[in-house]
Amino acid sequence: MDFKSFSLYRPQMEYRRFGKTNKKVSVITLGGMRFKHGGDEPREHIPQDTLDQCRDTVAKALAQGINLIETAHGYGKSETVYGRVLNDELKIKRESYFLMTKGSPKTAEDTRKMVAGQLKALKTGYIDFYAWHGINTLDLFEKACAKGGPVEELLKLKAEGIIGHVGFSTHAPLEVIIKAIETDLFDFVNLHYYYFFQRNKAAIDLAETKDMGVFIISPNDKGGQLSNSPKKLMDLTAPLHPIQWNARFCLSHPAIHTLTFGLPVTVQFDHINGIFPAPAPLSPEDARIKHDLDGQRLLDPYAEFDGHCMINDPSGLNIPEILRFRTLWKCYDMKDFGLFRYNMFQEKDHWFPGHFPTEENLKKIDLLRCPSNIPLVDLIKETHEGLYRPKIK
Repeated sequence: MDFKSFSLYRPQMEYRRFGKTNKKVSVITLGGMRFKHGGDEPREHIPQDTLDQCRDTVAKALAQGINLIETAHGYGKSETVYGRVLNDELKIKRESYFLMTKGSPKTAEDTRKMVAGQLKALKTGYIDFYAWHGINTLDLFEKACAKGGPVEELLKLKAEGIIGHVGFSTHAPLEVIIKAIETDLFDFVNLHYYYFFQRNKAAIDLAETKDMGVFIISPNDKGGQLSNSPKKLMDLTAPLHPIQWNARFCLSHPAIHTLTFGLPVTVQFDHINGIFPAPAPLSPEDARIKHDLDGQRLLDPYAEFDGHCMINDPSGLNIPEILRFRTLWKCYDMKDFGLFRYNMFQEKDHWFPGHFPTEENLKKIDLLRCPSNIPLVDLIKETHEGLYRPKIK
């Protein structure tokens, strides 16, 4: 694929200063999580069709003005694929783009070994942005940031020039994210925030006071599977596509610097032209769309109850997320998204934790924490009946 052949697709990309890193990054980042699936062969074995797919998407992304490429050790072969495509296939000058990767080493020794392996896979001598991957619980936060631990070792690698800036990625409850930001150890944070998930706004506001870079994870997929939006949502955001409007909503917060558009879902790139210019604050037209979207919550008497008071409930249920999926289903016809995410709850997983509402678990709910006018158990049962699909063994 000729890199120059994509020049006709180039939109008016925008760039923002990534907090205290002082790097001007494109407000759209090319994400690499979708390469985590690649068979059981060693990471070094890359199928040709995977290389072709990555090469074509990277070329298109760079031609559209994207200058930040993101991956992680936990994304299977992604680092290796990027290393080959950027250096061997496209031969892109290293100084022309920024590279972000992540890892979850448990000790200082593990950190050194992991970073050395990542540098080799990516075929580079330095990493611009390195995030400790998955500060998702208070326990993981304490272990990652402990004296002599992995974050301290990453900061040593920063002092040595091997890493440019150290940050963290998180799927944690808001309280844990705030604790991590308050350590002042990090230059940037990767977190979830989009129109259909605004719980982390306080963390973004705090990060702004610390002049941290703010990187939004998966606004199009975890933000509502927006590439598969129902007609109702499409009509509500018209004339913009939901992908475009959600990006403009995120970027209306001046402390948000970049959003990942996932690889290899190239359909996401087809909507980039409709994002810019991305006004901050929202333009009058964007504000009208937000008003219409907000108004949909009036269709259900319980849509405004987000269940935040039920975090860490003794039942083990992820009540805020259950209620969010219910609201998106009832108010926006986003049932397909609910089916997709609801069935991903994992009882022993810190990336998307949550038990399913068995009769035993329902009895454990601490209803004293819930307003008396909210029929919480009934709402949970309704959501489960509508969205749960037993796993096929």
